[in-house]
Amino acid sequence: MRSFNPNPAAEALHQTRLRRGLVGRLPVGIAPESEAEGTATQRALADIVGAGNPPGFKIGATGKRMQEYLGLTGPAAGFMAEGGLLGTGAVLEFRDYVRPGVECELAVRLAKDLPPGPCTREQAADAVGELMAGIELVDNRYGALDTIHMPTVLADQMFHAAAIVGTPVGRNVWTGLDVPGLTGRIAIDDVARDEGVGSELMGHPMQCLAWLASSLLAEAFGGLKAGQVVMLGSVTPPVWLDGPAKVRVEFAPLLAVEFTLA
Repeated sequence: MRSFNPNPAAEALHQTRLRRGLVGRLPVGIAPESEAEGTATQRALADIVGAGNPPGFKIGATGKRMQEYLGLTGPAAGFMAEGGLLGTGAVLEFRDYVRPGVECELAVRLAKDLPPGPCTREQAADAVGELMAGIELVDNRYGALDTIHMPTVLADQMFHAAAIVGTPVGRNVWTGLDVPGLTGRIAIDDVARDEGVGSELMGHPMQCLAWLASSLLAEAFGGLKAGQVVMLGSVTPPVWLDGPAKVRVEFAPLLAVEFTLA
């Protein structure tokens, strides 16, 4: 195994973000070449942006449609930074992103720690305090999808830009719901764009959380902590936005979540 220093790649990604540039292939010698190296680079990036103890994580490509869209065979994840986890009604600026898109997601807030390592769906669900509808704001900073070098995208938080979460329900409510059967619908400027069901997320949304707890990324961050929010993945492919828009996601009977990209 080669000796890999993640810091030069992390700094290169950070500088590209500061100038809102497109992420290209990193120079040979500093570019991550595997999931492990991409994860190490993402952890180094978290330190650079002050997110060594992040408020939460996003999971991407948990559904078959998303995996096919990205050319992946399994999920991937990224940390969320302070200031990028917002409540319903948030307003963000379209000009701050390269090519923004939005995803229709379920999210949870942990009530218990989940240590890194093997985790069952039941153990994951037992750690969840609250369930809510969510929107992930993603940003295609990479150009054409067929040119993406996936370890670099993993290092760059898997398209993540921000997360907007709705009003939560507690364990006494969500444990009585058919969570895999919840239907998520996403609308842009009050026009329905797509929908999907919770079972799109690895068969059961809590299986996504179990996957995250057992992932290399969770190990890199010392496990998942009580109070953190986890975006469990999108039940639809991203809807890419050409300009300012109002975005709304519903997973009835959960309360809807919305935000404006002005």
